[in-house]
Amino acid sequence: MTQTDRFDRLKAALIEGNRFFADRVRNARTLADVPFTTKPELIEDQLANPPFGTNLTFPVQQYVRMHQTSGTSGKPLVWLDTAVCWQWWMRCWSEVYRGIGVQHGDRVYVAFSFGPFIGFWVAFEAAQHMGLMALSGGGQTTEQRLHAIIEREATVLVCTPTYALRLIEVASAMGLDLKKSAIRITLHAGEPGASLPSTREKIQQAFGARTYDHVGMTEMGAYGFECQTQSGLHINEDEFIAEVIDPVSLSPVKEGDRGELVLTNLGRLGMPLLRYRTGDLVVMSRERCDCGRSTARLIGGILGRADDMITIRGVNIFPSAIENIVRRHAPVVEYAIHVFQRRGMDELGLKVEIDGSADVQETVSALIHDCHRDLHIRPDVECVPANSLPRFELKSRRVMRLVEPR
Repeated sequence: MTQTDRFDRLKAALIEGNRFFADRVRNARTLADVPFTTKPELIEDQLANPPFGTNLTFPVQQYVRMHQTSGTSGKPLVWLDTAVCWQWWMRCWSEVYRGIGVQHGDRVYVAFSFGPFIGFWVAFEAAQHMGLMALSGGGQTTEQRLHAIIEREATVLVCTPTYALRLIEVASAMGLDLKKSAIRITLHAGEPGASLPSTREKIQQAFGARTYDHVGMTEMGAYGFECQTQSGLHINEDEFIAEVIDPVSLSPVKEGDRGELVLTNLGRLGMPLLRYRTGDLVVMSRERCDCGRSTARLIGGILGRADDMITIRGVNIFPSAIENIVRRHAPVVEYAIHVFQRRGMDELGLKVEIDGSADVQETVSALIHDCHRDLHIRPDVECVPANSLPRFELKSRRVMRLVEPR
């Protein structure tokens, strides 16, 4: 069945039963006739129609799972799934696992607290669905998780890239050599870090494993994955329709140009999304991958978010670009980004924890040099005491805007 056929079936079901989308799709001949959907609209709908909003195709009694977004960019969205929709999640995540080479006999360790965020619940259950041994990291400290990874001989680690770096930091303090573990694959989501060359390399070197990126959203689904050639994130076009638009004009961009990713899911009938503006900036290619797949790919993964961009002295910078520089420098254990004003202009500040065995001044000078060379900005770099900066298990929040001028 083609994407067009699936959209036509979805449209008919939404007209019959979904108050949020019925009027949006009623007169649409093609998907392109459907207006864009935005996160503020969804939040407003849930506030006006508590607790779940009007984007429900079936009576609420038919839904068996409830999760919510992380809330890093505002009020969390609550999202429901029927049993059929949850099986759709299993299929989507199975494609993620297969794409990176997970196979029968692997033991998948999911390092996550198992709160209301959907990503790691479905990673855990999809492993079971595929007949793999799924190992839960819920309710454990980082030290306990490291022991479990080693002692249970886990072969696949699933966590955010930030938390993988935290595991590396704690393992070093404990005198554990992660290369001696059975981990052969690390899989990461929630942040763009695993697609950043410096972050990917740091994780791979520490674990002695291949590190892969994956993209998904609580409200959308697990829509993208890397293959073993690691030449971009494949869109699962069996289940999703991807568009890339100019975030200002809302017109389609040319293939290879940067724009905002817009997604439609085709199999999540219970609480679907059509032409959803993700806010993620990407470059999409339809060239055939060396792995043989001909599906669309996001080159370089998620390049940034339209609402995350900061402007320093007229230069537009994404936090991911700063991370890619910082992670090149092994002595930097943790960092935070501070935007502050000096003489009426925004400036960039970095707070860094530096390994006690490293030359602090040399590391600071190298950071300033690389930021100036790559971003044309000279940041204020401040060394702070060990363990003084926050650590994160889910998505990191490293950017802070200081109110008081300096």
